[in-house]
This record gives sequence, structure tokens and C-alpha cells, in this order.
Amino acid sequence: MKKLFMAMFALALLTACSSEPPRPAEKPQPQPPELLTARSALQKLYISAHGWAADARPYRLESSTNTDSKGRDGKSAIWRAHFASAMQHATKPYVWSGSDPERGVNPGLQDTYNPNNASTHAFDIAFLKIDSDKAFEVAQKHGGDKLLVKEADTPVLYILEWDNVANELVYHVIYGNSRDDAKLKIMVNATNGEFIRVEKS
Repeated sequence: MKKLFMAMFALALLTACSSEPPRPAEKPQPQPPELLTARSALQKLYISAHGWAADARPYRLESSTNTDSKGRDGKSAIWRAHFASAMQHATKPYVWSGSDPERGVNPGLQDTYNPNNASTHAFDIAFLKIDSDKAFEVAQKHGGDKLLVKEADTPVLYILEWDNVANELVYHVIYGNSRDDAKLKIMVNATNGEFIRVEKS
């Protein structure tokens, strides 16, 4: 019995000595930010909005800048789309983010909808044939390139909405932190990609 005990003790000691110490858990590597153009982002947001209302149609799509994206080449890490539903008598925003901490699509709060309000004129996405990267190229040719050479840190924003005066879908390519304090604003037709005008210079 004593010999058996000593043998078991020796075996346990040998096992303890030969076993490797536990390795620390590997930290997950941070994912790089995902940047999308307007059409790609709207497609993701449109699918989510149709889960809320089958007749949901967008009336505005706008980008935001952050530390991961300054809006170059028509791409952004954050896009917000506003949708209207006549059946629900409501509007609802959805945000897509390709940055941490809230990646993916997140819904906002529902609000009342007035179809006679010009600022919430919903549009058919079939009119959106030109992506924001093309709109950026057009804007660059009409003053954007010179501005970014002088002020390289200037962010670029994109707003897609229906122009009730011209009765067409347009991009507002905005060089600056917001629509109100833009250094340069260029309007581009979102259906054929044509330059419309300089809104502010």
C-alpha cells in the first residue's frame, strides 16, 4: 500500500512539473473601420426600414465624419437615412455605422409624418443611379480639389435628397463640418451625375 501511494505521488509530481502553465487569453484584435458609399449604405438601411414599414421610402440620406473617416472618395463610416411611411403616418431614422462601438444598423425614434411637408419629400430609390464616389469626383472638378490642397483636413459630407424646385434627386457635396458652415457646397444630379451648380463658395 505504501509503495502504491509513493508511486501515485511521484506520478502526480511528474505530471505537475511537465504540464505547461496556462496561457493568457488572447485579446481580440480590433476590426478596421468599414467605409461605404451612399448607395451601399442606403441598401442596408432600406432593408431595415422595410422591417418597420413595407411602404417605407427614404427622404434624406446624410453622412457624418468621425476619426475613422473624413468623407474622402464618397465614402463614410457613418450614414443616417430618414424614411417615411404613409401607412404608418410616421417617419423613422436609421443609422449605419462601420466604426466601433455600435457597428451595423441601429433604428432611431419614430416621429409623425406630413406628406405635404416639402422637407420630407420621399423619393423612389430607382432615381439613385449615381453613387457618392462619382458625386465627389464631380465636386472635386468644381473647386473641391483646390480647397483640399489648401486645407487638407477639411471634412466632406454628403446629403442626398429630393430637390422640389428642379424635381430631381440631388447630392449636396459639402466641404466643411456642417451644411450651415460649409466652405464649399456643390450640387450634383444623383440620376445622371451631371454638375448642377455651386451652392456656396
